[in-house]
Amino acid sequence: MSQTRPPIERVAVLIPTYNERENLPLIVERVRAAVPSADIVVLDDNSPDGTGQVADDLAAADSQIHVVHRAGKEGLGAAYLAGFAYGLEHGYDAMVEMDADGSHRPEHLPAMLEAARDADLVIGSRYVRGGKVVNWPLSRKALSLGGNIYIKMILGMPVNDATAGYRVYRAETLRQIGLDQVESAGYVFQTDLTVRTVRAGMTVKEVPITFIEREIGDSKMDGDVVSESMKRITGWGITYRRHQLGQLARREPRWHRL
Repeated sequence: MSQTRPPIERVAVLIPTYNERENLPLIVERVRAAVPSADIVVLDDNSPDGTGQVADDLAAADSQIHVVHRAGKEGLGAAYLAGFAYGLEHGYDAMVEMDADGSHRPEHLPAMLEAARDADLVIGSRYVRGGKVVNWPLSRKALSLGGNIYIKMILGMPVNDATAGYRVYRAETLRQIGLDQVESAGYVFQTDLTVRTVRAGMTVKEVPITFIEREIGDSKMDGDVVSESMKRITGWGITYRRHQLGQLARREPRWHRL
C-alpha cells in the first residue's frame, strides 16, 4: 500500500455487546469525552439483559450513536464483520474495535488515531514498552503473553500482541484483506485479521496501552476459546512453514551455479 495515506476524518468506534447493560453507558460516555468527533456503533447480539434497549435509548439522545441489532450471539468475529460492513457502507475512514467492559480505555484512542495517520492497522498493545495489564492473575497473563510469543514465532509476524482486541483499521485496509473470506468467529478472529494485514504488505503499528480487566459482569474468555484458537493458529503456522520450505526447495542450489 502507498505510504501516502488520506487523512482520517470520519471514525466509527465499534462496540460489540452481549449482556453489557451496566457497562455500556459508562464506556459510551468515556468515548464521547475522549474523541468527541467520532461516532459510536453498538453491535448488540440480542442481549437478554436488555442491552439493546439501553443502546437504543443512548442513540435516541445522541445523533453520533448508532445501533446494529443482530439476531443472536454468533461470536466476536461475526459481530465485528457486521460492524465493518456498516462502517464501509456509511463512508467511515477508519473503524475502531473496542470492548464494552472498560478493559480498553477510550483515553488511549487519540494516540492510536494519531498513529493511524501513517499506518494501515494500529494495535493497542499490552506487550510493547509502556504497555501493561492490570488485575489479571499471573497465570492468565503468562498464557496470553506466551500465546503471543508462540504466534509471533510460528507465523513469522513482527507483531507483539496479535490477539489484542483494541484496534484501529483504515477502511482501505478492510477492503483489501478479504473480509468475505474470513470464517473466524471467536477470539482467533483478531489474529486472523492481523495475519491478513501483514501478508498483504501493509503497515502495522503497536501503541502501548494499559489493559484493565473488567470490574462489572463476567468475562467471555474461557479455556475452550483459548484451546480452539491455538489449534487454528497452529494449523496456519504449519501451512506457512510448509510454504516456506517449498520455496526453499524450489530454489536452485548455489553450488550448481558455480
